Amino acid sequence: MISSLRGIVLSATSDSVVIEVGGVGFFVAVPGDVAHTARVGHELRLHTSLIVREDALSLYGFADATELEVFGHLLGVTGVGPKSALGVLSHLSVDQIAAAVAADDDAPFRRVSGIGPKTAKLIVVQLAGKLQAPVATAATTSIPDEISTQLVAALIGLGWTERVAADAAERSVADASETERGSVALLLRRTLATLGPAAAAQGGARG
Repeated sequence: MISSLRGIVLSATSDSVVIEVGGVGFFVAVPGDVAHTARVGHELRLHTSLIVREDALSLYGFADATELEVFGHLLGVTGVGPKSALGVLSHLSVDQIAAAVAADDDAPFRRVSGIGPKTAKLIVVQLAGKLQAPVATAATTSIPDEISTQLVAALIGLGWTERVAADAAERSVADASETERGSVALLLRRTLATLGPAAAAQGGARG
């Protein structure tokens, strides 16, 4: 079992990276946020899950052990395979998944490509009690909800996934001035300045 990898990034796409470890290049499918932050020529460490099937060996990598754990929980849901589980973790953070499950809300999962209404409901039902609901932080409560919602919606409209948009918005709010926190336009400009290099590195893969 390959439980983790640490090496130099040889290449990165919108949903995968190739990491060189000891002269061997490992192709690893990863969530969008990992792909967006991976830099060719830089070191990257991933917590990994090796999926063994009759016709293939596939590696899935995550930024931390919690993501890997949630990936395992998702695989335990009837009708959810590795690609669908990765899709969920590409669109939603662990906290977003936990919050949706705690609220018995399957809508966020229905927005993930490949997840139908029945499977979305099963995710909520079968993950109930397995995830800890997130506690709101100062960064997420320091601006009006409508501004935060509009900021995330604007980023999604520009092609970013819900997960990347929410994470980037939270970081921007944490670093923003009081003036910026009162303006969607100013927050959007700050957030795009952070996401811009990552978008360029992906070669417009979201196009």
